[in-house]
Amino acid sequence: MKRVSILGSTGSIGKQALEVIRLHKLSVTALAAHSNIKLLEEQAREFKPGFICIYNEDLYGEIKTRLADMDVKVLAGMDGLCEIARLSDTNILLNSVVGMVGLLPTLTAIDAGISVALANKETLVAGGKLVMDLAKKKNVKILPVDSEHSAIFQALQGNDINQINKVILTASGGPFFNKTKAELQNVTLEQALNHPNWSMGNKVTIDSSTLMNKGLEFIEAKWLFNLDSSQIEVVVHRQSVVHSAVEYKDYSVIAQLGVPDMKIPIQYALLYPQRLECPTKRLSLTDYGTLTFEKPDYETFKCLKACIKAIELGGAYPCIVNAANEVAVESFIAKKITFLQIGEMVTAALNHFPFNEINSYNDVIEFDTKAREYVKSLI
Repeated sequence: MKRVSILGSTGSIGKQALEVIRLHKLSVTALAAHSNIKLLEEQAREFKPGFICIYNEDLYGEIKTRLADMDVKVLAGMDGLCEIARLSDTNILLNSVVGMVGLLPTLTAIDAGISVALANKETLVAGGKLVMDLAKKKNVKILPVDSEHSAIFQALQGNDINQINKVILTASGGPFFNKTKAELQNVTLEQALNHPNWSMGNKVTIDSSTLMNKGLEFIEAKWLFNLDSSQIEVVVHRQSVVHSAVEYKDYSVIAQLGVPDMKIPIQYALLYPQRLECPTKRLSLTDYGTLTFEKPDYETFKCLKACIKAIELGGAYPCIVNAANEVAVESFIAKKITFLQIGEMVTAALNHFPFNEINSYNDVIEFDTKAREYVKSLI
């Protein structure tokens, strides 16, 4: 029986992972959440992990009191996340926290020789070289949880990665596909959070509406599959049925299809290489009837263009655009800036900084901090 630890257990990915765990009766070693102590307590009582972590240290006393009758070690903050990440009785760590907070626990787990099911985009965007070099050194698997990267990973099974021509990264286009800049001038927060296909957390949903999400996935794909940026093509696919595809040297294209439900890639990562029944609907192609594919609008959706330029330039630039976006999205959610200003600020941060290499975790933190401070100065 696989023993799973989850960072971000009360978020969208974490909750769906626990559905998979419940169905297949996997063992839960540890659970960690940011601040939702009510749900974290409920999860602890159902799955009975040996360790619990609350990232918001101000809530440590309350969750410890709530679980006083249980045989569970309660942790807090980044130290707690990293302690969970290195637990020796964990087979796989699902990292589904949001933001840069996910990088250090990922590095910690890899250093401890623990496989990582990765749903935290920022880990590879900000520290891709560090993560992949360490994973190679420690011979640790990084199993992608994003539906697009899971699709590529699945399409690669039984094939030689060196025979890839390109990967086709599909994008839903979000709620504003085909909208002009003029039409996006007065976008509301509620409109940006109204995704047509996927149910996700607020930050990821906003990123999908700006196509930043696809930009981050573009950078992740480069690191996960050791690709050049010229080998990655972004295609808008409104139905979210083809989750991504791989074109080989003979021009055969192998795609992975399924209903738009994150439980499929989550389960594939947790149970890999097994394929068992999944708690989701089956795909009926005749119910969809038509699948469409179109080019993205790079000029209107500046975040995607900025991310591609960032990974082409290399160094600290992916870290910079990621940090800039996090601050801009927080500001948009707080209604301090407009929707279009998110892309403008990400682009401004990309153009503001000279080239710098990333050689350590401290380098990542340095440029993450500088980019955040720069964007805050624009608001």
